[in-house]
Amino acid sequence: MGFADFLTDAGVSMLESWVTTRSYISGYGPSQADVASFKALAGPPKVEKYPHAWRWYKHIASYQSEFSALPGDPSKAYTTYGPEKTEGALNPKDAPRAAEADEEEDDDLFGSDDESEDEESKQKREENLAAYRKKKEGKTKPAAKSMVTMDVKPWDDETDMKELEQNLRAIEIDGLTWGASKLVPLAFGINKLQVNLVVEDEKVSIDDLQQKIEGDEDHVQSTDVVSIPNLLQHTSH
Repeated sequence: MGFADFLTDAGVSMLESWVTTRSYISGYGPSQADVASFKALAGPPKVEKYPHAWRWYKHIASYQSEFSALPGDPSKAYTTYGPEKTEGALNPKDAPRAAEADEEEDDDLFGSDDESEDEESKQKREENLAAYRKKKEGKTKPAAKSMVTMDVKPWDDETDMKELEQNLRAIEIDGLTWGASKLVPLAFGINKLQVNLVVEDEKVSIDDLQQKIEGDEDHVQSTDVVSIPNLLQHTSH
């Protein structure tokens, strides 16, 4: 049946229930489903009454400058997304299966290969790391290194970015060297941390590193690889 009118309490309650176990309206990354739903709201939901919907709203607001470039069909109404039936219509005997489905949809944002994932979003994620993976294949020269620029996005504007960076730099892996970082404004007072790092290709997996960073669930909502320039070849002296 999809979402109800977001200008009513019933509609916002449906959104609250939907994003309680999800980071996005559909799939595993921001899409036009989130844009349509975001625009249907008159403003951020009340945090006291709808904490999960408020958290989702603040997160999607950080993508406002990228709305037109997000994957999906911008012509679809927000009411085409959401639950297929109301929670009240759910047969109690179906509840365990519904809970299992929610858990599966809330899997690792970077590790799932669920067929329901938006193909464009999945392709964009894979292309971000394609060059890195290609460079690792068949490497025989020692100490081949890549310089990586990574964005680390917080949950909201109340996230302590100093603590976030301290936790990030506390991650120690053989072959990993942290570089300079800076805060980059997103929207609604939210800043992301953009950090440079150097990794030895044979010792450090970018995928594993992202998972370690995202393990700081109190501060980190997601990470994105911005760029991986050409390898720097170092010869031992």
